[in-house]
Amino acid sequence: MMLEYAREYTTYASIGLTYGLSEPTTFKVIRWVEDVLIKDNRFHLPGKNALFKDENNFEIILVDVTESPIERPKKNKEHIIRERKNGIL
Repeated sequence: MMLEYAREYTTYASIGLTYGLSEPTTFKVIRWVEDVLIKDNRFHLPGKNALFKDENNFEIILVDVTESPIERPKKNKEHIIRERKNGIL
């Protein structure tokens, strides 16, 4: 249940419906598991000072997201006039 909540981040009501529990019970179970994981030192994220250490190797990736024009067929003026003439009948 906790893995589903952490991965999909759905509502307590939908998770409770999946496991046959009420929304408050689902909240209590997930909250209890989160509290246990927070108290365990193995699940702590590094602090902001860890980013400033030299042991981190970063790879820079640049992505070109400039807009490029879409090639569309040119409108043929003769075709438009011919269609108008055919529609006038």
